[in-house]
Amino acid sequence: MTISRTGIGFDSHAFSDGGTLMLGGVKFDGIPALKGHSDGDALLHAVIDALLGAAGQGDIGQLFPDTSPEIKGLSSSKMLAGALDRVRAAGFAPVHVDVVVVAERPKLAPSREKIVSSLSRALGLSGTDVSVKGKTPEGLAWFGKGGGIAVWASATLVPSR
Repeated sequence: MTISRTGIGFDSHAFSDGGTLMLGGVKFDGIPALKGHSDGDALLHAVIDALLGAAGQGDIGQLFPDTSPEIKGLSSSKMLAGALDRVRAAGFAPVHVDVVVVAERPKLAPSREKIVSSLSRALGLSGTDVSVKGKTPEGLAWFGKGGGIAVWASATLVPSR
């Protein structure tokens, strides 16, 4: 009998004053980067936490502490690869990831397939096993005047051994 495990991840960041937004491993020209110790990709950070949680392997802060100078500016795609290595070493494989992005900007619909493709490639899943949805906060000022992005993710794992 195969028993699946599900983890939930969350991340949020405010927009910075410059740079280029990375979200789900996809670059969004014309939108400032999110503030963060790494590249600030809140979508990948939420997925990382969901994966690690499902595997019982801690959280992103334990694996990639924001106090570490080695992590400064690190690509979240590399962080995801490291988290996947840990998940696989623990005897699990991802089979499904579901993501909800809450943001006034950017609108996700025009780039949704790019994000799904990027994420499914990184996780070794088909596009139908990755879901990305965009929602607006409907005027709620979660991040003050500058705005930001919040992301919830769930990941389902199955034993790989």
